[in-house]
Amino acid sequence: MTTIDRPLRPEEQDPKLWRADGWSAKIIKNENDDGWAVEMTAEGETEPALVGPWTMGRDKRNPKPIDVSAFAVLVKTANEVRARHLQQRNAQLHRSTNVQGADGARLRVDLDIVPDDDDPHGIVTVFDREGTVVSRARVEASFTLTSATAQRWVDGVSGGHS
Repeated sequence: MTTIDRPLRPEEQDPKLWRADGWSAKIIKNENDDGWAVEMTAEGETEPALVGPWTMGRDKRNPKPIDVSAFAVLVKTANEVRARHLQQRNAQLHRSTNVQGADGARLRVDLDIVPDDDDPHGIVTVFDREGTVVSRARVEASFTLTSATAQRWVDGVSGGHS
């Protein structure tokens, strides 16, 4: 059974390692100082999505144990960090701009980068006002979409050069 399917049961959790809701919260020694840190790792992933400072316990030597409310905040924060990371990655892989076609109609030009390890490339797609694909072509992953390159692309397509 995966941890996603299990309800959060504090009595089954270790004070330094909690697992529930698809996440693991693990208290670790902070490598940068004498304190403690907590790392949040999504189930099935090897790298933590979030690492942050953790509070010292009352003895000022050992970490404070994880509790239900702290774990809930950590899960919420890790999910937000992950969502921002995905938004940033999508923004890096997708660009869009609008230009005018030869007939004066507004066209949308999209560039979607395919970050394939063996064959990275981009796909340029031109859409008309109704969202119908006018043309689509593969380009080098280094292709940069700007208003000017999009206009040249559209002029080349409508001029029969692509």
